[in-house]
Amino acid sequence: MIFMLQRMVKTTGMLVAAYTLTITTAYAQVTMPAEPANNNGPDLVTTATRHPVFGQNLFTGFRQAQFKGFNPEYRLAIGDKITLQMWGAYEVAVDLAIDAQGNVFIPQVGPVQLQGVANKDLNTVIEKKVRSVYQNNVNLYASLNAAEPVKLFVTGFVQSPGLYGGFASDSVLAFLAKAGGIRSESGSYLNVELKRNGKTRAHFNLYDFLLTGSITQVQLHDGDTLVVNARQSTAMFSGLVENPVQVEFDGSRILLEDALEMVGPMPSATHVRIARNQTAKRNVEYLPLSQARGIYLEDGDEVSVVADKMPGTISVSVEGEHGGQAVYILPYGSTIKDLMSRIQATPRSNLAAMQLFREEVAARQKAMLEVSLQQLEQSALSARSKSVGEAQLRKSDAEAILQFVQRARQVQPRGQVLLGQSSARMEVMLKDQDRIVIPNNTVLVQVHGEVMFPNAMVFSEGKTIADYVNSAGGYSQKADQSRVLVLHTDGTITRIEYKDGWLSGGRLAKYDVKPGDEILVMPQIDDKTMQYTSDIMEVVYQVAMSAAVVLKL
Repeated sequence: MIFMLQRMVKTTGMLVAAYTLTITTAYAQVTMPAEPANNNGPDLVTTATRHPVFGQNLFTGFRQAQFKGFNPEYRLAIGDKITLQMWGAYEVAVDLAIDAQGNVFIPQVGPVQLQGVANKDLNTVIEKKVRSVYQNNVNLYASLNAAEPVKLFVTGFVQSPGLYGGFASDSVLAFLAKAGGIRSESGSYLNVELKRNGKTRAHFNLYDFLLTGSITQVQLHDGDTLVVNARQSTAMFSGLVENPVQVEFDGSRILLEDALEMVGPMPSATHVRIARNQTAKRNVEYLPLSQARGIYLEDGDEVSVVADKMPGTISVSVEGEHGGQAVYILPYGSTIKDLMSRIQATPRSNLAAMQLFREEVAARQKAMLEVSLQQLEQSALSARSKSVGEAQLRKSDAEAILQFVQRARQVQPRGQVLLGQSSARMEVMLKDQDRIVIPNNTVLVQVHGEVMFPNAMVFSEGKTIADYVNSAGGYSQKADQSRVLVLHTDGTITRIEYKDGWLSGGRLAKYDVKPGDEILVMPQIDDKTMQYTSDIMEVVYQVAMSAAVVLKL
């Protein structure tokens, strides 16, 4: 999406200054992963937007090259040029054009009728004529040099109807590509006509080309018209398919099995859900793929291909300090307690600080971060200015914020489920692909973020956060000394904010640092020159808490 910010500042009726800030930003549609109601139901996929039409990207490749070859079946036409070479008793090397009577004139031989002769027979026809004059001691070679340039009208449901030039030997696909391709929202890929003198010369079904690579080769004539007719019936496919697209079909219906062959169900697919939209009431059918034979789809039907399988087992990986295996296969419904009964702990295992990471939580954190970044981006790009100086300041702010947003988009959240020390943490049900990390009994404290030398150091009883920061070289110039995050070994996070030497809770500015803690010093935002300080700090905290990374602005 391209945002154009134009700020025209007026003072005392005079136009003082203007600036334009052009920012190109690729926005991805953020879809929050929904929490499944239960894990026994089918994995249904809802369609928020219309899918592309099958074959929509067909014409992209034709814009990179132009076809000028001549196939053997090409029929010579008026205006075509041939190259003729003769040697022996009579020598000649000449380029000849087929005249209005369909002939070429060979010196010392006479006219030869070539109009309508197939390209593959060109040499034979000329040789026969030459042999009627020179029976011996003359050899020859003839080849098509250039086909007749033609111009075709391309009209109907294409992007840019008009008159386009090419060669008589070109494919109709080349001319469709020159017209920008078929309009996917209204043009037909099944009903393309070539008309000559008001009569239909040939029909083309582009799905035949897409699926089997075959297309009717028709020699084009100057003044032919290529017509893309209106799109016919369609059915939309989504879910577990290789090509989530709209499939066009001829007539009032198509076999479901034929349509599935085009979109390609994934190996994990088991069922189809068909939403019928032809009547006033929307009816839904649900059946196994094995029973899809003989089922017909009609115009407007929506098909979701799903996996309706009862979960049997799950795999959970275990990392960190333990003496067991790396991956455990557990029955569906197993809890952390069930897993712990199979893990072999070592004297160095810190089971109390066990951590759980889950892919769907990471996806949700990423989606929430993207929403915050889009809001921050839009706010920065829509700021209003009251003066020239403020306009320049806003422009500088926007550039800095956009660079920060770009870096923040590269952050990958960890997807940690905070177990803490809750008594119910052992009853948490595990899911497939969960990752358990068992830390060791460490005596180290790590300091990250806005410090001079991020490092790990040995825990010392009674040391404060300030002491550990000083051991890491002290705060950097961009550090916000009043905001610190402390990440504990069990994944929980303590947010500390100082004010006049006091904690935000009113206690003295002392925090009981524990072995294994990670201290993250937040960056400072200059609230005198930078607008939306609170929004930026929210994103900074969001990144730090989800990924244990401190981003600088």
